[in-house]
Amino acid sequence: MKLIPEIQAARGEIQSLRRTIHSHPELRYEEIKTADLVAQQLTEWGIEVHRGLGKTGVVGVLKRGTGSRSIGLRADMDALPIQELNTFEHRSQNSGKMHACGHDGHTAMLLGAAQFLAKHGDFDGTIVFIFQPAEEGGAGAKAMIDDGLFTRFPVDAVFGMHNWPDMPAGHFGVTEGPIMASSNEFRIDIKGVGAHAALPHNGRDPVFTAVQIANALQSIITRNKKPIDTAVLSITQIHAGDAVNVVPDDAWLAGTVRTFTTETLDLIESRLRKIVEATASAYDCSADVTFLRNYPPTINSPKETQFAAEVMREIAGADHVDDAVEPTMGAEDFSFMLLAKPGCYAFIGNGDGGHREMGHGAGPCMLHNASYDFNDELLPIGSTYWVGLAQRFLATAKA
Repeated sequence: MKLIPEIQAARGEIQSLRRTIHSHPELRYEEIKTADLVAQQLTEWGIEVHRGLGKTGVVGVLKRGTGSRSIGLRADMDALPIQELNTFEHRSQNSGKMHACGHDGHTAMLLGAAQFLAKHGDFDGTIVFIFQPAEEGGAGAKAMIDDGLFTRFPVDAVFGMHNWPDMPAGHFGVTEGPIMASSNEFRIDIKGVGAHAALPHNGRDPVFTAVQIANALQSIITRNKKPIDTAVLSITQIHAGDAVNVVPDDAWLAGTVRTFTTETLDLIESRLRKIVEATASAYDCSADVTFLRNYPPTINSPKETQFAAEVMREIAGADHVDDAVEPTMGAEDFSFMLLAKPGCYAFIGNGDGGHREMGHGAGPCMLHNASYDFNDELLPIGSTYWVGLAQRFLATAKA
């Protein structure tokens, strides 16, 4: 592992910042104190600070030399509405809020890189440090872009990173093309006619209709899309009725759709609407479909992915880098940035769980878990990666 000595020496300081952020989690678009901390640190290190993009976002700009090239490095800042189970000293002090996805670590790793680059960085061009709010369901990346992120701070490429439990600490994972899926949700409201359960012929049963729709929707996955086109359609809610002897007037069901391409998503939404309409009609009910496209798929551009993998191998060694990592059906709003700019999103291993507090079982603690904690061993690794990306990307301006 080739880590930057100055970053290793500053690990205690960056760890302290990480744990401070962990102790004071803030939900999407509420990251006021977190943004204050980030802005204060950047200012102390002599980095130009801009605030207010995406409401609570922070952008740091560091320019050296005369090069015209620019690189964007992004970290997310928001926490989740989860009650933390950990009892260590840096546990959440905000009831019902927790950094259960490692965004505290993401922010700290980018701060560690910013500190080094401001003091020691050797590059020719501009580094844009993007501290983003509201990744957890708030589309904070899109909000920052809508507020002029890439028009005010144009970059040639943008890079993001997420910790990944059960991947060994010190390992990286990346792949060209889709690495995370689109996130979409639907709700189907069915209108029937209520009746006594002993006399169902007097009504039009929305519950029975909902069950038929739920079964029929899986035919989209097994019979409509190409087998090689990955997709998930999961129904996660069915609600109806208040009494065991009454057929209700209404029922509704909801769920999520995940795909790696917009074309597959278009097919699924189209077929879903047709199946719902036809099935409801077959049982003399009516139905309304609400289909929301939340996050597009996260798709890495080839050139930037190859570049990122080279930097990873320089730091961790080839045997610690999986440059064809298996994509996940989870979603990430960094996808909006990759729609606007070429770039790469990567995973950094969070380890096997050995760093965790005792009492919550063995093994890795997965994301969005009440006993999760970011592995501080990653801090100098991630910061070194950010520095390597920036210095190597902007060194090309001298060629």
